[in-house]
Amino acid sequence: MTLTKNKYYFEALDNYPYSLPQCLEALNYALSYDPEDADSLCLMGRLHTEILNDYETAKTYFEEAMQSNINNISTPKYYIHCLLNNEDYEEAEKLIEFALKIKGIDKANILYWKSLLFEKRREYDKALEQIKEAGKFSYNKNMTDFLEAREKFVKDKMPKKKNKKKKGTK
Repeated sequence: MTLTKNKYYFEALDNYPYSLPQCLEALNYALSYDPEDADSLCLMGRLHTEILNDYETAKTYFEEAMQSNINNISTPKYYIHCLLNNEDYEEAEKLIEFALKIKGIDKANILYWKSLLFEKRREYDKALEQIKEAGKFSYNKNMTDFLEAREKFVKDKMPKKKNKKKKGTK
């Protein structure tokens, strides 16, 4: 059963997002063999988030994936993305704090999502703090470059401080 499920899950993953009909077919087969497979449920949640923009349905799949395997390191990053897109900021914040405690999770990625949460709340100083913290957990050049670009982007969004003119000058 596990080998068959894995075969269909990997087939679905291989087809995502380029061949959605084949992805869905394989994903449905994978879930028919094991309706509680966290990876397959997570991929179904991603499909509903990233392709269909159906965040409520996606949340259901992500919740099932989390219940199935609370320590799955793939589910939180995609679930957080869904919650942020759906403006469920409090839920996202709780999931971020939980995810940071999961052994083996990509902390740089989770901290990036935390910075995005603060950015969406227009708390730019806190967003920058999280980007700097994420940099401490970045172990590849692509992520480091991405974080540097995000830092510049957030700084550019920050309100400019006005220079107060001294009395007696024009």
